[in-house]
Amino acid sequence: MSLSASAATANFPRNQGVPLQTDWFDAIAVNTSAAERRAATMTTRRTVKKEFQAAWLVNAIRCIDLTTLSGDDTPDRVARLCAKARRPLSDEIMTGLGLDHLTTGAVCVYPSMVPAAVKALKGTSIPVASVATGFPAGLTPLALRLAEIKYAVEEGAEEIDIVIHRAQVLNGDWQALYDEVAAMREACGAAHMKAILATGELRTLRNVYKASMVAMQAGSDFIKTSTGKEGVNATLPVSLIMVRALRDYGRLTGHKIGFKPAGGMKYAKDAIAWQILMKEELGNDWLQPDLFRLGASSMLADIERQLEHHLTGRYAAAHRNAIA
Repeated sequence: MSLSASAATANFPRNQGVPLQTDWFDAIAVNTSAAERRAATMTTRRTVKKEFQAAWLVNAIRCIDLTTLSGDDTPDRVARLCAKARRPLSDEIMTGLGLDHLTTGAVCVYPSMVPAAVKALKGTSIPVASVATGFPAGLTPLALRLAEIKYAVEEGAEEIDIVIHRAQVLNGDWQALYDEVAAMREACGAAHMKAILATGELRTLRNVYKASMVAMQAGSDFIKTSTGKEGVNATLPVSLIMVRALRDYGRLTGHKIGFKPAGGMKYAKDAIAWQILMKEELGNDWLQPDLFRLGASSMLADIERQLEHHLTGRYAAAHRNAIA
């Protein structure tokens, strides 16, 4: 069986955005305790075991944006990451699972590392994603943020993960937020744009819903939870509110928007939990890499260990499998 990554190009029209419609979210009310209760029970009511769990973990690999965003990144480190993206599982596990080809959903790097990633992934269908717009804070002048997007695209990035200006959300300045995200979307050109909301800094779930809706109205192809640099990153309650905003936007416009949780997800059980969320709230379309990504790196190592245990009944030592 062959399971390959595909770029965010999908079999449906790309989100073109709509004019800012504050009436779509002004009166939104979020029951925080109900959202937390729903998130807490979601994974206990649905479980997957044995070969079904293995299948879900393989699918998670297809949806991973394998990421390195460290201050000491080098072209060699990026090349190693890309090698893991091209061959995320050992030959023994691939054979045991009956797979002949499997890749991650994308490789995500800083703009200066895009040329190295493009070179290392040449000949594959794995897209290069780049963070931009003054990641992770997003507080550089707008002209510089837009120039960073254009640089990354010119260097070969097919996907751009932008960060929003969080103060605009906290101050309720929706027009300013809309205008900036729309300008970023224009700067991306043909590259698909993921809007990082940095939800751990937005204070309330109502703000999370509103920021999600504005980002989509401004043309975002994906909405993403976190940069991975905040004190609180991806959580299931926040993700629940984001995917419900995504669902509401689809109902109002007919557009399908992707979702990417990121930050703090290290274990195979996290990959299962977020896939359960997507299946229950949005359906099977959102279990494909053109509509769902997991921003992670260390998660892949735990998935590989779990798959080896599925095949052999034993857990491999951490040093046995190639690191990402």
